[in-house]
Amino acid sequence: MLVDRLLSDREGSAARNFLISAVFWSIWGMGAGLFASLEFAFPDLVHNVPQFSMPHLRMFHVNAVAIGWLSMGYVGSMFYMVPALTKAKLWSEKLGNFTMWAWNLLMACAFGTLLNGFTEGREYAELGAILDVLVVVALICTALNIYMTMVNRKIKKLYVSLWYFLGALFWFPLVYIIGQRTFVALPGLNDAIIGWFYGHNILGMWFTTVGVGMMYYLLPRITQNPLYSHGLSMLGFWGIALFYAPTGTHHILQSPVPEWLKAIAVISSVFLLVPVMTVLTNFFMTMKGKWQMGVTDLTLRFTITSCIFYLITCTQGPFQATRWINWYLHFTQWVVGHAHLALLGTFSFILTASVYYGLPRLTGREWASQGLIRAHWWLKTLGFTLMMISLTTAGLIQSAGWHHGIPIDMWAMELKPYWILRGISGIMIVLGQLLFAYNIWKTVYTNAGIVIDTKTPTLSTMEVKS
Repeated sequence: MLVDRLLSDREGSAARNFLISAVFWSIWGMGAGLFASLEFAFPDLVHNVPQFSMPHLRMFHVNAVAIGWLSMGYVGSMFYMVPALTKAKLWSEKLGNFTMWAWNLLMACAFGTLLNGFTEGREYAELGAILDVLVVVALICTALNIYMTMVNRKIKKLYVSLWYFLGALFWFPLVYIIGQRTFVALPGLNDAIIGWFYGHNILGMWFTTVGVGMMYYLLPRITQNPLYSHGLSMLGFWGIALFYAPTGTHHILQSPVPEWLKAIAVISSVFLLVPVMTVLTNFFMTMKGKWQMGVTDLTLRFTITSCIFYLITCTQGPFQATRWINWYLHFTQWVVGHAHLALLGTFSFILTASVYYGLPRLTGREWASQGLIRAHWWLKTLGFTLMMISLTTAGLIQSAGWHHGIPIDMWAMELKPYWILRGISGIMIVLGQLLFAYNIWKTVYTNAGIVIDTKTPTLSTMEVKS
């Protein structure tokens, strides 16, 4: 029956479908970002088509990447990692597939509404009321599935990745509800405070927690090294829980919010260096003696790259949250570069590694082309590096111009070469993502993928080395 095919109860089907859907939306989201970046360099690229105006493209780009690519990929990753860590099947594959279809419906509606300018107007929280409700339903269904899988686990001790996953699925639905005008609408400056509580905690209580949990899962399994320190991993988890929530106000230090709130945000931002350094120490010590594997194991190469970008992101973040540096850099392209460093540099790379690791185990097929994986890494790494350099340089030009009181019309044109470089970097990144999608299609839907088992591997019996 059609219902049985759409809501399959085959083991691993929900994870597989989530990961493939995530890659699909990444093409649309990154493509919209590329189109918008080209309009900076060539403002007359499109005439009289409001759906292709930069503000509309940016809204869809942000939501397609954050809610479509990263969030759907995170859910798919948890759906195969949690059963492997608990030695228990996913509680309900049918519920998982129902959640997947609901999430795809949400993204299709976001495509239609955001490109046509229907928005609630809060950054990173632009979706309309009905779509906000759909997101909350999807998050609750995901949390229910994961928590019930935990209840049925065969292993008593919780590996650190499970702490991060369970924490994220507890915190993020609350953060999402608080951050949307659909549920919490406040007047004036309070709206900005709530908006940036959400805007920064979607990063800290969702992208960071799940992403770091995935790093903790992948590194020991790929290298076959034991995790360096379980104690350090717990210190990092509780450090994020303690220090991340109040940091959002560092986005609005130039506004008349209460000084005590600014002080808490800045101090908490600096103290985030503590959990970050514990996490990175754990990662790099776990890699001890196995760094050479990054040359030959492409999944590990993506993982290591993600860890390096995480180090840069979380060093730069507290640095630019301090008052005087924030004052100098805040309203420039430096901040845009920093945002891409987190979501594209750190978390997109670790999700890509998760897909490369997980899909063969979910489908029973080896990747059709290692060459395409290698090309994907080079295009994505070099493209992102070029983007980061161009945005950072443009930001420093902007901040110097404002600081010295030079009229905007005298320095704004100096940014055009950097807009062009940013557009070139976007072309490289999108091309790499297209190769990624093509490799998935060849592996999963054609006979190019080498069958490595006669049936889909049972996730609940995958080797667990905690």
